[in-house]
Amino acid sequence: MFKKTAFGPVSFYGNALKIAVPVMAQLLIQNLVSLIDNFMVSGLGDIKMSGVNITGQIIFLFMVFSNTICMAGGIFMTQYSGAKDEHGMRQAFCFKLWASVFILIVYMVSCFIFPRKILSFMVIGNSQASLILDQGEKYMKIMGFMGFPFLISSMISSSLRDIGEVRVPLVISIIATFINTAFNWLLIYGNLGFPRLEVQGAAIATIIARLVEMVLFVGFMIKKRPLFVIKIIDLLSVNLRLFREIFKKAWMIMCSEMIWALAETITTALYNGRGGADVVSGMSASFAIANLFFVAFSGICTATAVIIGKDLGRGDLELARTEKVWLLNGAKIFGLFFTLIGFCCVFLVPVVFRNLSSDARTICSQMVFVMAVYMPLWVYINGQFSVSRAGGDTMMGMLVDGVANTGLVIPGIFIMAKCTSIGPVGMYAIIKAVEIPKIAVAHFWLKKEHWLVNLAEKKI
Repeated sequence: MFKKTAFGPVSFYGNALKIAVPVMAQLLIQNLVSLIDNFMVSGLGDIKMSGVNITGQIIFLFMVFSNTICMAGGIFMTQYSGAKDEHGMRQAFCFKLWASVFILIVYMVSCFIFPRKILSFMVIGNSQASLILDQGEKYMKIMGFMGFPFLISSMISSSLRDIGEVRVPLVISIIATFINTAFNWLLIYGNLGFPRLEVQGAAIATIIARLVEMVLFVGFMIKKRPLFVIKIIDLLSVNLRLFREIFKKAWMIMCSEMIWALAETITTALYNGRGGADVVSGMSASFAIANLFFVAFSGICTATAVIIGKDLGRGDLELARTEKVWLLNGAKIFGLFFTLIGFCCVFLVPVVFRNLSSDARTICSQMVFVMAVYMPLWVYINGQFSVSRAGGDTMMGMLVDGVANTGLVIPGIFIMAKCTSIGPVGMYAIIKAVEIPKIAVAHFWLKKEHWLVNLAEKKI
């Protein structure tokens, strides 16, 4: 029995950090490269950077949906790992693979057939919409080829993290991101005799990096054969009852994440309508920098999911209950630490984005500051969601995110856009206060302990 205390022993947090730090390091490297990408593209001017970044918002939706599939399968993958059930782990991986096919089809149709129509929703009311769309369309048509390698890599890397193997994804990510940076330098500006392709060069560099990443992940699967590795026969002999059970969890995660992603997309589109290319590029640049401290979310989510999920899979419910308290209280300190990092990141704006207009840089600096202030709330609520989902309680996310976004965020941002002259940064700062009631609702929901369930022992 563990003594019930607000905080766990140092050794507990040390083990949690062993899981969280490699995940954060992987994302930090990716985000640093993304920041370098933005720096390189920003040298082409506000309009071309804006074209790349409105496309990035569409790619963001694709990534959210693919990560949701991996998250749903990961709930079962982690618990089956705790229970040492290899067959269950392979079935969870098959679910990720089959469900991803639908996401891939939608993404490729969007990129190859309707790019301009889709991108036009991101610049409604923008005074330079046509010029921005010209650049975005070029970029999006090439980025359509990213879908397949990205999904394969995501399925394998997420499954490795689900079973607690976090170092391999880190190493592969380092290799892929440096390849991305190198080809950006070669293709955006035409260095070392390569053609100067500008925004199209940035897209091609990303495709090359994603292909290398996929090859490395598949190679690792073939050589090391982790417990979830599948054969062709596994894809054809799926457990439909288990798939239905995973889908019951998946659809609620999908709905809550979809509502959140759509809310983010709608709010971004309305921010973009508050001016010209300086607003689009300034807001986008702020997220490129904020991603350096947003790595905290994946760290807390992965550590919580692995620790709580394995406790539940072993049937040790009392330990899971205790460690849930330790993790959430640790998240408070974790969030404050990343707020300080966020404040320091403000000083990167004039260095990294010196080629943007002064108005764009001002918007970027203000946004980074606001996002840093919100970090403790965001880290904590991500921890709450991770605890809930570790035990298969996906209803909480649907309730908290779904109601808040449909009932408060989307109506609120439309009211501010139509009835006030508040700037994009002010709109963002006001609407994100919705996190406070969300945390309160999640707190009371977790007390009901719907998440305290051993999914691996169910006969499916």
